[in-house]
Amino acid sequence: MVTPLADGVWWYDLRGTNAYLVDDDGTLTLVDTGMRFHASALIGGLREAGFELRDLDRILLTHYDMDHVGGLGAFDGVDLTIHVGAADAPLVTGEQKPPLSNHKGLIQRVGRLLTSVPDNPVEPVEDGDSVGTFTVYGTPGHTPGHVCYVSEALSTALLGDLVLERGGTVYPSPWLLSYDADAVEASVRSLAERAPAFEVAAMGHGVPFEEGGSRRLASVVETL
Repeated sequence: MVTPLADGVWWYDLRGTNAYLVDDDGTLTLVDTGMRFHASALIGGLREAGFELRDLDRILLTHYDMDHVGGLGAFDGVDLTIHVGAADAPLVTGEQKPPLSNHKGLIQRVGRLLTSVPDNPVEPVEDGDSVGTFTVYGTPGHTPGHVCYVSEALSTALLGDLVLERGGTVYPSPWLLSYDADAVEASVRSLAERAPAFEVAAMGHGVPFEEGGSRRLASVVETL
């Protein structure tokens, strides 16, 4: 149910979307939550990795989309904090609705029916913030508040939907699934330039890479 990628890093293959579990220097962290119906798989994966639900300390969201926030309700009542990019935070809390003026916003409006507002506190994060050993990198484009989390200590980058993997190749998020495809490309370049080298590249869709992650990201830049 969960596959180890490195010491303290596990991959949930949720069949179409990914989530990750990270033991971040003793702070147990879930990264993205799949769809609502993935709740049992997420909780079962905790146990498979040797933990219990009560051990979970925080959730890092890379962005607001139904296949990344849909499982949040499974953790209502658990003492944890949810971290998400500032521009996407009002969507997670239900204070705002996705805009009808953007094609991706329309997709999110429909997907909103499959999400719920979490009971847990939601902490907005910005570019340059730190959450444990992770540095937050603002990577807008797929959504306005999309962020990536990179831990030099764990040599791991949580890339969300900035890029996706297909057949061993990494691609930027396509126009159809993004608010702004040009911003996606700019964010890929920016992350590749600013982030420290990392081995594990953990994207939201496709098979993550256990080594050579930063080189894979650099290869995407070469295609832009």
